[in-house]
Amino acid sequence: MGWRMPSETASHTRTWMAFPREGLTLGETAAERDEGYATWSAVAAAVAAFEPVTMVVDPSETTRARRMLPGEVALLEAPVDEFWMRDHGPSFVVDDERPGALGAVDWIFNGWGAPDWASWQDSAAHAQLIAAEVGAEVVSSLLVNEGGGIHVDGEGTVLLTETVQLDPRRNRYADRARVEAEMARTLGATHAVWLSRGLTRDYDDLGTNGHVDIVATIPSPGRLLLHDQRDASHPDFAVTAALRAELTAQTDAAGRPFEIVDLPAPATLTDAHGPVDWSYVNHLVVNGGVIACGFGEERADAAARAILADAYPGREVVTVDARGLFARGGGIHCITQQQPVVTA
Repeated sequence: MGWRMPSETASHTRTWMAFPREGLTLGETAAERDEGYATWSAVAAAVAAFEPVTMVVDPSETTRARRMLPGEVALLEAPVDEFWMRDHGPSFVVDDERPGALGAVDWIFNGWGAPDWASWQDSAAHAQLIAAEVGAEVVSSLLVNEGGGIHVDGEGTVLLTETVQLDPRRNRYADRARVEAEMARTLGATHAVWLSRGLTRDYDDLGTNGHVDIVATIPSPGRLLLHDQRDASHPDFAVTAALRAELTAQTDAAGRPFEIVDLPAPATLTDAHGPVDWSYVNHLVVNGGVIACGFGEERADAAARAILADAYPGREVVTVDARGLFARGGGIHCITQQQPVVTA
């Protein structure tokens, strides 16, 4: 069997999400919890305008979910602890030699390195739950990995980060060769592009230790969108400069040097917890559209929409305020997972 993960720009059957539930990630105060529920619901509504959405909902949150979500969003009840579907859910793959075959890669999920604060056992079961729901073949993996830790072009290239896949809290005995072999087996990715690290904030206690989907993505083969922090006072100024140099020296699976398109960071530099990692790279491509992160900055949000519209021709770019997501450790891409269409 030759599994291949399609590009996110390929046609989708639906997008999968998980509805928040009360706990540390959602917030301690009523206002914090309300912000979390509202932000997840706003993203679901934006995606549902382009393609079907199915939301995994903990039974304790079903009533709230039905009240807050658009009627067209389908609900699937199951225990939920973490609700970052990109990371704990399946990575869908297809087999070009078997028409109609859909696979669901079931990575081991340990809450981004088994930190003391995380609770992940319920949501770690969602990959197999969703696979059964859609009739996908489970592609089991012994690699601790998350969907936010990879990006593919659908033609053999995968972006990875040394501090994620080689994180000893995730994969104590992994090396590049073992990780790359697993990417080839599960995703059909024959060429790995390694980044040395991620953004500064992502190394805080609630961070992922360097997910690539907040730093860089592949809108089309041979082209990269790269987070660009242009303020020298922000620690990511040096980080993004170093990443640009690393990526400039690499090629994709076809041997093409990357065309790097900068996606400037918004003007806000800090919040109450230090330097922010607000990034327009963390968007979701949907059928006919792009769901972009917004940060309440009219000029910067508009500039990002223009760059995304150019990167994804013919798609409508819609901005959703993502500050309520980034306050909890991620963005729009982090809470969504696309299921590709399979040809019969």
